[in-house]
Amino acid sequence: MQKSNPKKNIFPPQPQNRPGLEYKMAPEPEYDSLKPGSNKLLNKKCVITGGDSGIGRAVAIAFAKEGADVAIVYLKEDQDAEDTAEIIMKKYNRQCLLIPADLSKEAQCKNAAKKIINKFKNIDVLVNNAGVHYPVESINEVTTENLLKTFSVNVFAIFWLTKALITHFKKGGSIINTASVTAYRGSGGLLDYSATKGAIVSLTRSLSANLADKGIRVNGVAPGPIWTPLITSSFEDKKVKSFGTETPMKRPGQPVEVAPSYVFLASEDSSYITGQFLHPNGGEIVNG
Repeated sequence: MQKSNPKKNIFPPQPQNRPGLEYKMAPEPEYDSLKPGSNKLLNKKCVITGGDSGIGRAVAIAFAKEGADVAIVYLKEDQDAEDTAEIIMKKYNRQCLLIPADLSKEAQCKNAAKKIINKFKNIDVLVNNAGVHYPVESINEVTTENLLKTFSVNVFAIFWLTKALITHFKKGGSIINTASVTAYRGSGGLLDYSATKGAIVSLTRSLSANLADKGIRVNGVAPGPIWTPLITSSFEDKKVKSFGTETPMKRPGQPVEVAPSYVFLASEDSSYITGQFLHPNGGEIVNG
């Protein structure tokens, strides 16, 4: 169960290897609220990449609370994934399909899609959320290997998985892509990551136009600094300790504070919205 975690910026040194494990973080991110659901996604079939932890976990749990069945595609963090599935199935009595897959590989995207369709038959919501980054101080430190990996996970996987699932979408379906505040204001220490997030913004807008006639909406969420395993597995101790203090709200966000944006975009509450982004970022003003 989730531990009590006041929204304060007190993060001790806790280096982890990528992709990071949520159950090892201190404090543990907040992923569920006390607010009851209202069946906004009742019986919807939803797919969430990177849904084992971080923002993805909070979204998966929020969807289940709203009545959805969920398929979670994740890399290899079995304990985090099983913890998330237990909450979805036991606390909210919804189905949860766990699919380990390396989404940087097209074949594994296709295989994951087959497993999802075999289970759910049709899809109502796809959340392309999986992401990775490799902080650097100079462009000379951006290796070709990391550049290709970052684009493969963050951008190519969206193409591959969406292509594999799109014919199984119901009319009225929703695709939600996770970008970042860095897509709008850049980041000197996250060059390739910021480039992928900018690509996601453009892809989202283009795909929304492409699928509008089919009755499928495509939107995105561009979070600011959120306390997730991506942070502890990527940044040095000094960065982790001060994480989020640069925002107007002077603190990082919690995954549970981001999840409502996805619920809104997945539900009929946003039926006249497509090609747009929401910005849960602690008060930073961006254009977009």
